[in-house]
Amino acid sequence: MQRLNFPHYDFRFKNSENNIYIFDAIRKKFVVLQPEEWVRQNVVQYLITEKKYPKSLINVEKQIIVNKIKKRYDVVVFDSIGNIVLLVECKAPQIPITQKTFDQIARYNMNLNATYLMVTNGLDHIYCKMDYTQEKYTFLKHIPDFSR
Repeated sequence: MQRLNFPHYDFRFKNSENNIYIFDAIRKKFVVLQPEEWVRQNVVQYLITEKKYPKSLINVEKQIIVNKIKKRYDVVVFDSIGNIVLLVECKAPQIPITQKTFDQIARYNMNLNATYLMVTNGLDHIYCKMDYTQEKYTFLKHIPDFSR
């Protein structure tokens, strides 16, 4: 797979039925390795390894309802009392991050109310902090490390 703009992580892979699978440490199973999944797995390892978020507070690919339509978010991180701290939208490396990508994560966040948003295609990462009282967001250089 393509080298991404994350530190190097050791992943478990397997071949089966003409597909390559990568082990998802959150879902605790092998999943088909597609470009977007490669980005998602690097994000998860980044959150665990670099930002020190516990695996137990991370959810991957869960269904939500947005405007009566079933959607799936990529990654959500909770705090220790169950509030959503971070919502991550992952795109394949060849997909540029555009206003459309931001519109997508904003629609998802209307239901989730995350404190921080991250949009990434594995090469470019954009982070922002939500301010619900002012109804705006502030771009950041990084997302914060886990704090208890």
